[in-house]
Amino acid sequence: MTGDRTAAPGRLEELADGVFAYIQPDGGWCVSNAGILLEPGRGGGPVLVDTAATQERARAMRAALGGLTPESPRLIVNTHFHGDHTFGNAVLAGPGTVVVAHERTRTEMAAAGLGLTTLWPDVEWGGIELMLPDLTYRQGLTLHQGERRIELIHPGPAHTTNDTLVWLPEERVLFAGDVVLPGCTPFVLMGSVAGSLAALELLRKLDPLTVVGGHGPVSGPEALTRTEEYFHWLTELAAKGRAAGLTPLQLARETGPGPYGDLRDPERLPANLHRAYSELAGEELGHALDVVSVFGEMVEYNGGVLPLSHA
Repeated sequence: MTGDRTAAPGRLEELADGVFAYIQPDGGWCVSNAGILLEPGRGGGPVLVDTAATQERARAMRAALGGLTPESPRLIVNTHFHGDHTFGNAVLAGPGTVVVAHERTRTEMAAAGLGLTTLWPDVEWGGIELMLPDLTYRQGLTLHQGERRIELIHPGPAHTTNDTLVWLPEERVLFAGDVVLPGCTPFVLMGSVAGSLAALELLRKLDPLTVVGGHGPVSGPEALTRTEEYFHWLTELAAKGRAAGLTPLQLARETGPGPYGDLRDPERLPANLHRAYSELAGEELGHALDVVSVFGEMVEYNGGVLPLSHA
């Protein structure tokens, strides 16, 4: 059931003057959120945060942008390399649009190519053209949009090794990418458990009023708390399971989602446990794991079927 097209269309939520979240329910696999920032006092010069997964969804986001301003984006910021946040770059870019991301995002995007499409072959991806970042940074970068300051922050390994947090300090709005997933199970197969906890500590210091996760509804700082609690639970669970000689899949089957059964996409548990086991073994944070093999375990944990995607 990967081709189910029943998900609701994207909608705009205005969070501050000229600051919009583009929310795509239901927030599951490949149904990602984005952001549209209009220049204060002018309404133009848009900056986008991420660009959706499929050609159809990117066109819908472009239509939403067109309802706000006739101008093409000046900048597109990609929060990490995954295709559900980057495949729409070419659809939404106009003449002269610059795509900005962490330096490893460009490297990982080029290496991954359109590989994400093979996981859900029944999804109508459309004619995706990979558009890599033009401008990359290493630790942080400040963008100026008229009077607005936009801070790009690399928190270290978290959801991936190349995450970008988009922070609007005056508005206290945070576009967190997949570092925070309100209402959804966190996912760190390509990132880090300990690194995610460090990133969440950084986010607390920023003191956001509004948090836009890469998936799920717009939230407040309570999303940071729930995510921290999940990773602390995961760390304790992994330590006990590893001491008992259980594999991540065995442990996931034995325990289930625990107190997090209300979160979407619970099949991510064995993948997260693989990452936790790696860190308990002393491997480098963000150390590459066998993504294909672990994804197969997620399918096995999910009853032998692919996780559902409404993309």
